[in-house]
Amino acid sequence: MKIGVIADDFTGASDIALTLAEAGMATVQYNGIPKGAGVMSPEAAVVALKSRTAPVAEAVAQSVVACDWLRAQGAEQIVFKVCSTFDSTAEGNIGPVLDALSARLQAEGVIVCPAFPENGRSVYQGHLFVGDRLLNESGMQDHPLTPMRDADLRRILAEQTTRPVGHVPMTVVAAGEKAIQDALPIRGYAIVDSISDHDLLSIGRAARGAALVCGGSGIALGLPENFGASAITPPWEPVSGPGVVLSGSCSRATRRQVALYLEAAPAREISAEDLLEGRTSVEQLCDWVLSQALPPMVFSSADPQSIAEVQERLGRERTAQVLEGTFAELAAMLRQEGVRRIVVAGGETSGAVVQGLGATELEIGPRLAPGVPMVRMVGAEPVALALKSGNFGAPTFFATALARMEGHHV
Repeated sequence: MKIGVIADDFTGASDIALTLAEAGMATVQYNGIPKGAGVMSPEAAVVALKSRTAPVAEAVAQSVVACDWLRAQGAEQIVFKVCSTFDSTAEGNIGPVLDALSARLQAEGVIVCPAFPENGRSVYQGHLFVGDRLLNESGMQDHPLTPMRDADLRRILAEQTTRPVGHVPMTVVAAGEKAIQDALPIRGYAIVDSISDHDLLSIGRAARGAALVCGGSGIALGLPENFGASAITPPWEPVSGPGVVLSGSCSRATRRQVALYLEAAPAREISAEDLLEGRTSVEQLCDWVLSQALPPMVFSSADPQSIAEVQERLGRERTAQVLEGTFAELAAMLRQEGVRRIVVAGGETSGAVVQGLGATELEIGPRLAPGVPMVRMVGAEPVALALKSGNFGAPTFFATALARMEGHHV
């Protein structure tokens, strides 16, 4: 194994796994920390954790164990994969996990770059942009779990760590890998500007030999080249059978996708209150899904104001637990009933669904959208999944993903 990745959520894990696979590395995604060696022997392995919103101590502990497992499999370089919108709270978990991994690997001058230009995420003058908007004006300020109200990555990270946080500006990045290496600080971390894939390739080359790198999936664009890999299209064997869309994201992009899919397929909206008060159950939802002729959608993708009102009444953690638990149980039940194509929107929802399915190992297939591959559960019965971060994908993503899983090119 050459590259080992620790991802702080499940959609982010699929995102960077796709980047590595397309760059020519045989890549497998493990959901949770494996108990022993995996079934396959990849060149790159991605361990997907559900640590982004976990308590700090738990996130740190899981990440260190994942690092130790990857190193035991022979990983020469560790990547801590975070969201391209740097999702975190004032307490972490990015800073505390970085501190623990840096100490474990004796790493200093660690590159930190969440840029993903293909999806509109860029870092300039140390600030994170989503399209032409600063992070805190992009809609991320309304995220129900990790509201991002500051775009200055230096300031965000400095609040989460006692280590120095430096900055490598665009003028240095444009000068190439040697200039980047020379500009990295002796201690702590460096927020590195990037506005294009060319910049990310330079940053990747500058990370040659580094024990630890941190960023979004874009950070992996230039890393496989350091190990002699070259670009390919990951293979895919079509999966047929009943399908379903499960959407728990309230991002702007997902709400557009939900609205469009509502026009073409049957759908059921669920709420934490309906579930807690018995007006909806997992069994009822399963029966309803199985009774539909077209792949239906079960969604909880309300607007931020509605979500905030429910959280005010029930509490943020309780609301999340109820909805995620429902999606996990529903996915498991649907799989038992023969559903073979599952499209999931939202990082936390994807994590819950994957855990519900017991999908411990995923093969990475070709891309459905920037940052979103098709994946297949490793096992006797083929189950195709698309695990989509809330803000990713075109408006027609749900229908496109279901068709592509069956081998139809749309």
